[in-house]
Amino acid sequence: MARELDDAILMLRTEDIDIGTWLLKTEGEREHVLAADAALGRHQDHWFVRETIGMLRRTFARLDVSSRTLYALIEPDSCFAGTLAELALAADRSYMLAFPNAPEREPRIVISEVNFDFYPMVNGEARIVQRFYGDEAMLGSIRAVMRQPLAPAEAEKLGLISATPDDLDWADEIRLAVEERSSLSPDALTGLEANLRFGGKETMETRIFGRLSAWQNWIFTRPNAVGEKGALKVYGKGSRAQFDWTRA
Repeated sequence: MARELDDAILMLRTEDIDIGTWLLKTEGEREHVLAADAALGRHQDHWFVRETIGMLRRTFARLDVSSRTLYALIEPDSCFAGTLAELALAADRSYMLAFPNAPEREPRIVISEVNFDFYPMVNGEARIVQRFYGDEAMLGSIRAVMRQPLAPAEAEKLGLISATPDDLDWADEIRLAVEERSSLSPDALTGLEANLRFGGKETMETRIFGRLSAWQNWIFTRPNAVGEKGALKVYGKGSRAQFDWTRA
């Protein structure tokens, strides 16, 4: 799975450079994911298991440093649990489908020990720790419900997801979110997302991926900002900016 995901990330980054928004989905049984995680934990001293965990860690980290918008869509057949919950934690936004009149149909998300221990970002911090800026009170609340399937309302209250559209609004909410992101300057989005993903302690990696390569001085000298039809050049003139949609 890690190899196929890594291949998909690299293909999209090199072959489809004008596709700026990626939708992350999973499908399957949460229990199977958690059972696989438990096996990885029991045998993590074995060389092959150690290499498998390392491959997963590097693949998830490749998502973090990709200059693309990442949305996780958590639907009834999803299995965002344990290792695969890292995809939701890596996303810029995560949407979880709610069924107010049929809560038994709602998807669940599960946080486990692997989310704290197995897959650090390039800055050495777990994504869930980075998400809450190391706030121990918030992290304590998460640890208290580890391995429990969390419904949309519970996950939103804990700050694990961004929004919980109901079944009537789901399709329109996702469409509008994607269209909104796709209309903005790709350079500005790269700067916004990179800096939000690496908002904690600074390391050499965060200086490269979260500051120097995507900071405002870089954004403001790009053609999308100062070119003939750039956003700054046409600002206040009543005409729309014309962007190069390449996300690089």
